[in-house]
Amino acid sequence: MHALSPQLSGSLTESRTGMPSEIEGLYAQFVVPTAKRGLTLVRGEGRQVWDQNGRRYLDLGGGVAVNSLGHAHPALCEVLARQPHVLVHSSNLYFNEWQGRLAQRIVELTGPGKVFFCNSGAEANEALIKLARKHGHDQGRYEIITAHNSFHGRTMATLSATGQDKIKKGFDPLLPGFVHVPFNDLAAMEAAITPKTTALLVEGVQGEGGVFVATPDYLLGLRKLADKHGLLLLFDAVQCGFFRSGRWQSYERILEGTAEGDSFMPDAIAMAKSMGAGYPIGAMWVRQPYQDVLGPGSHGTTYGGSPLACAVALTVLEVVERENLVENIRERGEQLVAGLRKLVGTRGVTDVRGFGGIVGLVTERDPLELVAHLTSAGLILIPAANNAVRFLPALNVTADEIAEALAIVEKAL
Repeated sequence: MHALSPQLSGSLTESRTGMPSEIEGLYAQFVVPTAKRGLTLVRGEGRQVWDQNGRRYLDLGGGVAVNSLGHAHPALCEVLARQPHVLVHSSNLYFNEWQGRLAQRIVELTGPGKVFFCNSGAEANEALIKLARKHGHDQGRYEIITAHNSFHGRTMATLSATGQDKIKKGFDPLLPGFVHVPFNDLAAMEAAITPKTTALLVEGVQGEGGVFVATPDYLLGLRKLADKHGLLLLFDAVQCGFFRSGRWQSYERILEGTAEGDSFMPDAIAMAKSMGAGYPIGAMWVRQPYQDVLGPGSHGTTYGGSPLACAVALTVLEVVERENLVENIRERGEQLVAGLRKLVGTRGVTDVRGFGGIVGLVTERDPLELVAHLTSAGLILIPAANNAVRFLPALNVTADEIAEALAIVEKAL
């Protein structure tokens, strides 16, 4: 077990008496209460974590789709120990090798274009929004059409883009220029286009919204609509991208086997979460015709694309390839979905949605209550909207761990 500081060791002793731990007390006194927290986690290894009482949990929530290699992966430990001895931060006033090489890898995986680096998914989506505004500015076009039930972040711009009223309460007035229409409804999207429209923004899979997957016809239709009206087609792949679907991007998985799938390409993609496997990093890939819309002075970042962050992301890509994790998460997703579908129509289970490492179990129960119940049974999952509970496992999750999770769910329900 990892060594604990004297302060942390003391808090663990206190927690075993049944009294609130020192850590919980520190949060109550000093941390802004923007989240309802449950466990106090002290250690992780692989797809497992331990709480302050030494109890083990199977973690298939992955820090909300972040821990793509699980916990304490040797390659991540090595790069996080090595890179600070070389170069941690230099700012974007200078070149650094790691940012250049990471951008090259992302372009190779996606298509011709360029990459802007930042620190989070919200920042990546902010970059999408600024790209769209800048692109349409000279023609007086600034509106972006997004979908109901979408989630794009919690900054003022990304909150305004989000199609869920419940998380916007208390933050009026929001940033103008966003129109929301039903997801997977191509006719509604087309009807909302006006001379002020500059872009269409969608998720391939609405994760926070309850794991709703875009249909092939919807994605192909959006590309045609964007081309017809001279609009940018923007993809928020923060949660569903970076191999989580069993392909590099979720639109590739969705469009498999379609006649136009191989030629489909968005104009810009936001990504983050799994990209750094726990270390903060985000990115926006921009297709070649629009790759220089944001020039010097039009956008920027202090920390984004640091040598350390990019070295970590490069390592994640190396591990994904070396350990054949794309095929693994695809197979484990099929195993998970097949097991969960056996429960549909029983125990209050009404549906199973998703694929790969982004799967939603839909039940009649409140997601927060169900997640708490499953946590008490030893399985960590993530709640979502529309009565869904998300499985967001690491890309290297094993068949035995999926089987264990299915057994816990079946018994707990």
